[in-house]
Amino acid sequence: MNLTQSAPFPTPAPARQPSRLLRAVLQWLLALLLACSTLAVQAAEITINQASIEASDEGYRLSVSYDFDLNRGLEDALSRGVPLYFTTEVQLTRRRWYWFDETSVSLTRTLRLSYNVLTRQYHTAISGQLQQSFTNLEDALTLIRRPPRWIVADNNTLKSGETYQVGLRMRLDVAQLPKPFQVNALNNSDWRLSSDWIEFNYKPE
Repeated sequence: MNLTQSAPFPTPAPARQPSRLLRAVLQWLLALLLACSTLAVQAAEITINQASIEASDEGYRLSVSYDFDLNRGLEDALSRGVPLYFTTEVQLTRRRWYWFDETSVSLTRTLRLSYNVLTRQYHTAISGQLQQSFTNLEDALTLIRRPPRWIVADNNTLKSGETYQVGLRMRLDVAQLPKPFQVNALNNSDWRLSSDWIEFNYKPE
């Protein structure tokens, strides 16, 4: 009796290992993601402690306070005469079910902090207003952290009884630096000083 010998099952080919190029690309992408996440963490170094809007005879005033410190790089730049600009952005939006949301208010206000090497005094100015002088940095920063109340809308801008969503943040505004410093600031993590956007509702009575 003849027995037919069956062919052995083929040995499965070993799984291909990722090429060196693919591994290098994956490692680069991972490093990029980690770098981006690190920058995001570094950018959110200003904390908004309190924010509210109140009605007054002159209009609707924004009251806000921040918590932050200057890192060594910013202190060094300031001591060498480079001014720092802190810009607050605020938006008031009214939701509409039948159309796009209505942006009733969109404003910015900038506080300038500088140091005079000759007089050894710090100066703060709000959007070009009369500046104040301080003998030490901590006192000057107090005005930045707790700025004067700001009229963000007159009495006719907001509608009584409507609910407005308020968006607010503050950031170190490198776009207002002298041109030679802008490129360096954009590539230097010391200058990435900003708060996250916060939101809260306000309903005028």
